[in-house]
Amino acid sequence: MLKRTVTALALFSIGLPLLLWGGTPFIGFMTLFYVAAGVEYVQMFHAVDSETNVWLVAGSIFALIWIKSLFPAYAPALLTVSVIILMSYHAWRYEHGRDQAARDFGVAVAGVIYLGWVATYLIQLRFVPLGGWWLFLVLMSVWIADTGAYMIGSAYGKHKLSQRISPKKSWEGYFAGVVSAAAMGGFLAFSFSRWGPMDLAIWRGAVIGLVIGILAPIGDLGVSMIKRYAGFKDSGTAIPGHGGAFDRIDSWVIAGVIGMAFWWLWG
Repeated sequence: MLKRTVTALALFSIGLPLLLWGGTPFIGFMTLFYVAAGVEYVQMFHAVDSETNVWLVAGSIFALIWIKSLFPAYAPALLTVSVIILMSYHAWRYEHGRDQAARDFGVAVAGVIYLGWVATYLIQLRFVPLGGWWLFLVLMSVWIADTGAYMIGSAYGKHKLSQRISPKKSWEGYFAGVVSAAAMGGFLAFSFSRWGPMDLAIWRGAVIGLVIGILAPIGDLGVSMIKRYAGFKDSGTAIPGHGGAFDRIDSWVIAGVIGMAFWWLWG
């Protein structure tokens, strides 16, 4: 727990200034995380006889992050080209004897879409008006949800949330995370409106936190599903006490989508 806490504080001390600064330094920092997550994702499938091309997946994720962040109008075209390249490569592999090339193609496309498209809404949120405030609200809601779920779940958890995917998670912890996220969202909306430039009603902040608390664990369960399928406890060892990059972005991905959706609605 000590190693986990120290690592979290170190990441926070690096990530917070970059979040506030924004621009290309923030994109670069997030690119490191997402590309590393993509490499770990492919390597886990390699452990179960996949031969998905890690360079094509990582390169597609890298390109999509920068294009979607800086030139979003061109992002759909780039995603289309990436899928065509992946199909061409794996069709070539099938022609040359790789009987499981169709499965490899599916793994590759899923990774590129999830990490290069869906996950990048979190980055895109930083570049909307008052995006730093919105992103901080989203990330803090995720963090407090995880903390509340862990503390209550470890102390009082009796009913399993997901026996096969994540047997340590409980319904008690889940509902504690939902309540914690809603409270944090309302508190930050109040604070940002009173002492900052963000005009967001308390109830709206609470709703954002509530939805994040309810839905963000889907990302956590999805990552755990892939790890269990591949036989991994952690996706990597890059982050002491936390596992790999793919482990760390689990709930971020869904929370970023939720944050963008509410910005479109109320921003």
